[in-house]
Amino acid sequence: MNKFKWAWTGLAAVFLIVIAIAVRNSNHASQSEDPFETAEEEEEDLGPQLYLSIPSDTLEIHHHTIASGESFSALLSQRGFSSSEIFSIAAAVRDSFDIRRIRAGVRAEFLQGKHAQRPSHFVYPQSAFTYWVIPLNDSSQVLRVEKKRTYQVKRISGVVEDALSTSISRAGGSNALAMELVGIYAWSIDFFRLQQGDQFQVVYENAYVDDTTYVGLGRILAANIVHSGHDYFAFPYKNRLGYNDFFDEEGRSLRKTFLRAPLEFSRISSRYSGKRLHPVTRTWKAHLGTEYAAPTGTPIMTTADGEVIAATYTSANGNYVKVRHNSTYTTQYLHMSKIHAGIKPGVHVRQGDVIGYVGSTGLATGPHVCYRFWVNGKQVDPYAQKLPEAEPLPEEEMEAFKKNIAPKLEAL
Repeated sequence: MNKFKWAWTGLAAVFLIVIAIAVRNSNHASQSEDPFETAEEEEEDLGPQLYLSIPSDTLEIHHHTIASGESFSALLSQRGFSSSEIFSIAAAVRDSFDIRRIRAGVRAEFLQGKHAQRPSHFVYPQSAFTYWVIPLNDSSQVLRVEKKRTYQVKRISGVVEDALSTSISRAGGSNALAMELVGIYAWSIDFFRLQQGDQFQVVYENAYVDDTTYVGLGRILAANIVHSGHDYFAFPYKNRLGYNDFFDEEGRSLRKTFLRAPLEFSRISSRYSGKRLHPVTRTWKAHLGTEYAAPTGTPIMTTADGEVIAATYTSANGNYVKVRHNSTYTTQYLHMSKIHAGIKPGVHVRQGDVIGYVGSTGLATGPHVCYRFWVNGKQVDPYAQKLPEAEPLPEEEMEAFKKNIAPKLEAL
């Protein structure tokens, strides 16, 4: 009996050890999983393989870089098409594709059956991943087709030493990435006050076609900017209403009612002040606006939703636009080179809409925009205001949100 007892005890011990090892390995595997990697969706087998919507089982693809002066007619005549056929093809596709749009240096394609004497389709790229597919043997409709894009997760980090875009480029990112970050943090970080020594971490996707050709920036998956010793996290999240936005680690939306500035990149040349020597009149007076120096023609954006209540010219303000946002807030944008087309009193604008362009009209010594801010009818310094925030995630969504960002927060 004792023998059986010891045998069962030994088996139980072995079993417990095996379970412990399995659990440990399982935990290790789950901990080592990259929270930013997303599994590729398996393509469903729906029949024959397609290339740009054309069955590709017996298809040959011939690449051709269009030479200087080479016309659509010349391309087809070299491949056995008569002048009358070329004229008919051009006439058939005229409403969708203008054959005069082809340009030298573009890498086009001809699709041809393996046993055919001449190609059946001409493929012309509209962008890095969008193509026009023009039928050559019949009057089928011209197709605008997108190549499948794949995404690769990238990570960069660095220290701000000069302009944010330059610092990000130095770390291996692109100007598009810098602009995307400016858009995400536009409400919470004043990019004109970034300091040397501030830091950034970004996890994002780059998009590719054919797995190798880079075609642009994908999504930003997580970010953190350390500004003046404070962490500013940003995580994308889709709420229960299906609306995508960026939130910090506490579920607070990064979006506020007002943008921090009406320009994306420039410098503050003069701040709100109770007393300033005017550069043109050379008299001391209050300066009730914030001036942003930027090249002539730089787009000026309205900092919040609202209604245009003035879009005109005066000798002092030059071309300017004034927007009433609600019963409390009003903003004004002065010295524009020109007012954006369609901007006039009564027009409703959305935050970030272009309303004009930087200039030096009126009393101005150089190209800039003077940004003025009213609260309850009184001009104030916008940087001294506690701007209202958008609605945070509701309490019932916080558990799912915290679970979603926990591994990303740890990774950052």
